[in-house]
Amino acid sequence: MADDVAGEDEGRDELYERLKTFEGLAAVTAGEGKDPVNEPMIRHWCEAMGDTNPAYRGPGAVAPPTMLQAWTMGGLSGHPGRSAAYDALFALLDGAGCTAVVATDCEQEYLCPLRPGDRITFDAVIEAVSRRKTTKLGAGYFVTTRMDVRADGEPAGTHRFRILKYAPAGRPDGVVAGRPAAARGRAEGARPRPVVNRDNAGFWAGVARHRLLVQRCTDCATLRFPWLPGCNRCGGAGWDTVEAAGTGTVFSYVVMHHPPFPAFDPPYAVGLIELTEGVRMVAGVVGVPHGKVRIGMPVRLEFRAVEEDLVLPVFNGGGSRA
Repeated sequence: MADDVAGEDEGRDELYERLKTFEGLAAVTAGEGKDPVNEPMIRHWCEAMGDTNPAYRGPGAVAPPTMLQAWTMGGLSGHPGRSAAYDALFALLDGAGCTAVVATDCEQEYLCPLRPGDRITFDAVIEAVSRRKTTKLGAGYFVTTRMDVRADGEPAGTHRFRILKYAPAGRPDGVVAGRPAAARGRAEGARPRPVVNRDNAGFWAGVARHRLLVQRCTDCATLRFPWLPGCNRCGGAGWDTVEAAGTGTVFSYVVMHHPPFPAFDPPYAVGLIELTEGVRMVAGVVGVPHGKVRIGMPVRLEFRAVEEDLVLPVFNGGGSRA
């Protein structure tokens, strides 16, 4: 997480003093879930997570507790209940050069099980804004919001969500805490950079050498992807790697039309690729028109240098070899 390497900046921070005034103000008032708790969303969630718990299907089913936030999400159109204070807080951060954002952690408390048919309502508050922190990603501020969720009017749970709003290290976009940006970094149309941390650094080092490395637990031999600090099957902390053969099939995919990004030329396909080894990863699907991508389509790994110092794994569905 970004705050694992955060350091608190010393001295007076006039921007922080302004941000602090937003604590305790409403972020969302009288929000309503766009859909009631429902079986199709529960099924999709369980399929994506690989969760086969019988409590989540059939008569008397309940929703997985960790879906608490899912019922409150507004999608691309957002929620009309978002407050002017919330927008003003983020406009202030954007104006100070903290234009990048990364989620760092969340805490959830479950008060009752959610069942199909429950109508979800919620309120959210800006709970805390940190002092200016310097992280490996860049300098910025942690913002914590607390959401109180209700089912048919009764308390159902609490969701705390924390993000870091920051000016990317080495390429600040404006002024942070009254300090002018040294220089603009990469061009506006450059690719977003992958977040490399202590847990996934080995994966990206392998990609740079045109090798797709999958973690393997040294206790139970379970393969896992994405890279994690411990085994999600047996809890073991030891691991080594195996190199993927580079073959697989499209398990699922989306064709991106919106939102537009300067570095990409929509529409384009992004696939959830099931590797021959049995793990799945998200990557671009190339070598075939986006309208021809299909579930079950065979694909083969390629490595593409999208910038001078950035190599990314993609999967070719057009029959070419890596």
